[in-house]
Amino acid sequence: MPATEPVRLGRKRALPSCPNPLFLKWLTELRDEAKEKGLKIQYTYQKAINSLNKYPLPLKNAKEAKILQNFGDGICKILDEKLQRYYRENGADASIHALPKGAPPPGRSDNNIILAPSKKKNAAGDQGKDGGGDGGRKKKREYVPQKRSGGYAVLLTLYKETQVPGSKGYMFKMELQAEAQHLCDKSFTVPDLGSKYTAWSSVSTLIQKNLVIKTHNPARYSLTEGGLTLAERLASAEQTNTDGDREAVRSELEATEEDDPVVDLTGSDEDEEEKEENRIHPAERQPTVTEVSCDVDDVRSSGKPQDSQTTMTTSRKPNAECLLPGTYEIMLCVDFIETTGGSHHRKQELVKELQRNGVNFDIRKLNVGDFLWVAREKVAPVAGQLRAPVGRELVLDYIVERKRMDDLCGSIIDGRFREQKFRLKRCGLHKPIYLVEECGSAASHLSLPETTLQQAIVNTQVVDGFFVKRVQDVRESAAYLTIMTRFLTKLYQNRTLICRSRELEGDGGSDEEERGLPSCSLMSFAEFNHGAVKNKCQTVREVFARQLMQISGLSGDKAAAILEHYSTPHSLLTAYEQCTSEAEKEKLLSSIRYGKLKRNLGPALSRTVYHLYCTQGALT
Repeated sequence: MPATEPVRLGRKRALPSCPNPLFLKWLTELRDEAKEKGLKIQYTYQKAINSLNKYPLPLKNAKEAKILQNFGDGICKILDEKLQRYYRENGADASIHALPKGAPPPGRSDNNIILAPSKKKNAAGDQGKDGGGDGGRKKKREYVPQKRSGGYAVLLTLYKETQVPGSKGYMFKMELQAEAQHLCDKSFTVPDLGSKYTAWSSVSTLIQKNLVIKTHNPARYSLTEGGLTLAERLASAEQTNTDGDREAVRSELEATEEDDPVVDLTGSDEDEEEKEENRIHPAERQPTVTEVSCDVDDVRSSGKPQDSQTTMTTSRKPNAECLLPGTYEIMLCVDFIETTGGSHHRKQELVKELQRNGVNFDIRKLNVGDFLWVAREKVAPVAGQLRAPVGRELVLDYIVERKRMDDLCGSIIDGRFREQKFRLKRCGLHKPIYLVEECGSAASHLSLPETTLQQAIVNTQVVDGFFVKRVQDVRESAAYLTIMTRFLTKLYQNRTLICRSRELEGDGGSDEEERGLPSCSLMSFAEFNHGAVKNKCQTVREVFARQLMQISGLSGDKAAAILEHYSTPHSLLTAYEQCTSEAEKEKLLSSIRYGKLKRNLGPALSRTVYHLYCTQGALT
């Protein structure tokens, strides 16, 4: 046997030290700070660090770094500012090419690892693991969100929700944003100037770190085991830091109540913190200013004081934010499609008529309907800010779909007519209005007979339950919208409006409607418009309903009745397989009752649905 060759042992060639350790230290700090905040700019800083590690020559200032890849004007400006501060603190002759005390070595894994997920191999990360003497044995730093950041507020809010007796264990997006906002310095809905990210962007980091789990559609957010442990630590630290402040605020409020019994309607940060504390300890709960305001308004509107326990229970509903009388104005929202495209002169005439009538309106994109009304919160401009703060907007229960006779004819032919009515029923507003413009004798020159169009209008009112308003032209349409705006302004006068979530459909408002009063439990405009997106992700049940409604003669009520028995195509096909004969399959759906009159679906439609889903090959 040939002798085995001896193994040649050698020492790995040491990595050259970075000739610009000061810039490397500052970039590393910027990257770590962006990572804690969940900002995606951390990946840009990491790429700049990789480029700087590969550059073998010393740099005199940040402007020279522009020749390197991933060094833009923004990074160079930040480095120049830090360099000027460094010179002021250490003298103009201070060296920037010597490694300062505490600067991380360039071969360390935390400087060379690539943070962003990529399809390429992480060669730099492997090099860092081999080059660092104890990099493999160093414990990975635990992720802890910065105080009053988006991740911090979300974790605390979800934790406090789990501590409420009878809690459902999860929160929807809208209620989570509303509850967490006062714990965060940034807005969850409006990005800062010059940025496209909000505090909500940090939720993706929490999901990646396996601290928060997102399920269902609409999305439900809840804490994992690791997230619950971290949230408990954050809550205990928050409790320790704020106990002294709360005692001082409580004693000050007691002294104020003894001196002056007038209720202060201006909320503060301490009030919001007291709300969160009372959610954790409901037994020690004191009525808040918002509850007192709502209770006073209920007494004013109904003439009878409500039970305090009922008021307290109502106020604990998610998104239970009140708009008090006098703090909001009623405004008409016009879909931008109604002002652009098509006959420009005719559409601009509507805008001019509204302006001439003195209507307070706003043109924006509406995902369903052509007109609706919102209660917009009145906000005062803040000194030193270019724009006034964004006020809350709650959607009133009225929505208008406007149709000219020619548009109605086209929508019936291409199928939009039934789909639009179906979406109006599902949008969450309970008072849909169909505004039909007769257009004089123009209806006699359309593709469909005038009797067919008139029958469709009557069906919309009688069968679908819409309120139908007939007008002659654009001027009468503008006059009707003007009258409705003034009517709603008077109708909601002196009423307290409460924001509710669409996911919690049915909470509040029903008793008021039974008494003939307008519903004061309303959705926010952002939630309404997002929920009405036409091409959003749909469930199997929703897609199945849209498939059924493509069948001639199968309306939304009939499709809904079928879905009550067979919610998916799979369940319907399984039922067909269990039938013993062909005749039984054809009559499977015939006895299903639909609508208010509970009529049978009938054998003809049942046979059509059966052949559609069970016939192999093309239909004849």
